[in-house]
Amino acid sequence: MELKTGSQTINLTPDHCFYLAPYSDHDFRSVNQNEFLVLDIPERILPGNTSDMYEEMNDSWTAVKYLLLQEINNTGHSDALGNLTSYITHKIKTMTPSSIEYINKNYKQRLSLETLAAIENYHPSYYSKWFKNQTGKSVKDYINELRLNETKSMLLSTSWSITRIAGDMDFDNLSSFTRWFVKNESVSPNVYRALKK
Repeated sequence: MELKTGSQTINLTPDHCFYLAPYSDHDFRSVNQNEFLVLDIPERILPGNTSDMYEEMNDSWTAVKYLLLQEINNTGHSDALGNLTSYITHKIKTMTPSSIEYINKNYKQRLSLETLAAIENYHPSYYSKWFKNQTGKSVKDYINELRLNETKSMLLSTSWSITRIAGDMDFDNLSSFTRWFVKNESVSPNVYRALKK
């Protein structure tokens, strides 16, 4: 089945699950006959501001699907369905979007907006707005903050040379690294290290 929202087109398969946030404009179509399990979660129990979520059917989601299908046939046990719905709501609340998780693991490398948008199946211009809504920061500012915090940590917790730290943070040369650091901290990396140690 193909599902279109304002920002993405997703081909839903049994290998994935999809959460459509409330008030999301969407259309869907299918050329073949399909069966999908749809759970309508009351908005009052959803955690704050949620966004669409497209996840692989890992063991956890497969177990949830199995339990939901079992409970659908047990009409006398609505408590179990309520508990499963609460569990799903918790997963929605605590899951870090894939692209943000990717950034958190790869922020030392150069990351393109196109690559990050593709991870979420978003257009790059929409992704920028979506990202700011998720984090309160632009993609550039978010990555910059991660890199700066890691750089400061390395300056204080290692005896590495400034050149080695610059290389580890994927800067082409020491002068561009120093300019970047001074722009953010108003002192050079050497001065920062001397002042904080």
